Amino acid sequence: MASACSSMASIPILLLSLAILFEISLSVPPTEDVHDLLPTYGFPRGLIPSSVKEYSLSEDGEFEVHMDHPCYVQFDDLVYYDKKIKGHLSHGSIVDLTGIQAKKLFLWVPVTGIDAASGYVQFHVGALSETLPAEQFENVHVCKSNPYANYI
Repeated sequence: MASACSSMASIPILLLSLAILFEISLSVPPTEDVHDLLPTYGFPRGLIPSSVKEYSLSEDGEFEVHMDHPCYVQFDDLVYYDKKIKGHLSHGSIVDLTGIQAKKLFLWVPVTGIDAASGYVQFHVGALSETLPAEQFENVHVCKSNPYANYI
């Protein structure tokens, strides 16, 4: 009789656990590729280059992207992607970003945030920002280990 009571008592806990797991699975869209996830948050697929090894996204929007290796992509500016990129993702906004730098003139500056709206992507470097057309980031670019490989 005691085992029947303990089994009955564990049913509400089991149901609560299943409900929580179901809610968590609905809050993060099921996708294997981070490039397919980006448009669900209002960003173009090519914001992150091709050499993604794995990524994680928590329920509160904290994310990590792990690259196969640090690399470079040429957009309007040369952009460096570290092996680990971190930040906080919400619809149309990435804040507290680390792991991405852009070359401006002769300086490498850290990109600290990104916003997307109305066909444009705005990159924040501290208090400064630069807005570029989103179509520049529609295609997923190949990451290069040597930023000057095309010039040698």
